[in-house]
Amino acid sequence: MSTGQAGTLDRDKLFTARLHAARVRPYLATALFALHVVESRWVPTMAVDPHWRCYVSPRFVDRTPVEELAGVWVHEVSHLLRDHHGRSDRVAREQGLTGPGERLRMNIAADCEINDDIFGDGLARPEGAVEPGDLLLPAGQLMEAYLRQFRLGPRLQHLAWLDCGSGADGLHRQWDLGPDGAHALSPQERDAVRFRVAEGITGRPGNVPQGWRRWAERAFHPPQPWRELLGAAVRSAVSAPGVGEDYTYGRPSRRSAGTPGVVLPALRRRPPRVCVVIDTSGSVSDAELGSALLEVAAISRAVGGRRDLVSVLPCDAAPQVVRATCQAEDIPLIGGGGTDLRAGFARALRDRPGPDVIVVLTDGQTPWPTSRPPCRTVVGLFPRARRWDEDDPDHVPDSPPQWARVVTIGSAPAAR
Repeated sequence: MSTGQAGTLDRDKLFTARLHAARVRPYLATALFALHVVESRWVPTMAVDPHWRCYVSPRFVDRTPVEELAGVWVHEVSHLLRDHHGRSDRVAREQGLTGPGERLRMNIAADCEINDDIFGDGLARPEGAVEPGDLLLPAGQLMEAYLRQFRLGPRLQHLAWLDCGSGADGLHRQWDLGPDGAHALSPQERDAVRFRVAEGITGRPGNVPQGWRRWAERAFHPPQPWRELLGAAVRSAVSAPGVGEDYTYGRPSRRSAGTPGVVLPALRRRPPRVCVVIDTSGSVSDAELGSALLEVAAISRAVGGRRDLVSVLPCDAAPQVVRATCQAEDIPLIGGGGTDLRAGFARALRDRPGPDVIVVLTDGQTPWPTSRPPCRTVVGLFPRARRWDEDDPDHVPDSPPQWARVVTIGSAPAAR
């Protein structure tokens, strides 16, 4: 099918590039071959729509080497697999972002999420591909985190041509055939493609970049209503008055002008620190511990993607080693005995600087601190039909204290 470009699309060259992409990234083959090619004179290079059509410029194919075209294939299908169009629409609604300039910013942020680890190992980096380092940003973050860290300006004028289509930023294009056009994949077909790709990734984790492994975990464990509640509770805690605030003499207070000879400190807001205490007692199953690590990743996203500000403390009756979350998947959750998370609270509060928020992931079968900690607390409860104490079957443990914000994990009750 064609939208009328002068010149003919070299499909042999284009499909040779797709075959090369499938050979060097076999876990993406199902998605690559699910895309339907549409020749278009409007597209500057290659672009996708949410219905899994790939719009291709014949001139771009003519001037681009096969090895680079393979990289573009992988790049474009990555937008669809990672649901960048849906995520961009959500960000636009939540933050009131409108206009093509903001959508371009979303496209650039999505490209940074994709391009930081997909090239190499047989896949050539296409000319003009945007990587986080080009914007002086760190690798390994999500689109939403990158979006908060840059604005359009003269420094990024050379990216004005960038357009990966509505499949990348959710904004309808003049060349889009729409949901009723030919060769659109149904929502069920799209889900089936994503599931097959996630299966391929989890089956060969040693050969897959970290970004794709993270995506596959989320594909098998999609966000749930309770996860949104947990994220909202954490965001509310870290943004509350007093959290992450401290006085500094490095920047005198404006009130100093009214007190000659006296220098008053100014109030400075620093990034909030979060400590996640994970219950590793014998009453918490391996599946729940695995879910807890997924929640750690969700918590880091809730505080802006800064994993360096989130630490993890496994605890049963005694706390273990506090670990950073740069590689949350590799954190050993050691324990298996009784439960006393008061020790976990005490250990978390000994850190300097101390946490601004403590998040506790537990089944609730624990004694709680008698006094409110000097920081905010969020409790994620694994659901239990009935609660008991491991050492005393006749004892029913106390509910989480009133000063904690509580979210039940694994179901969708209201948080308190």
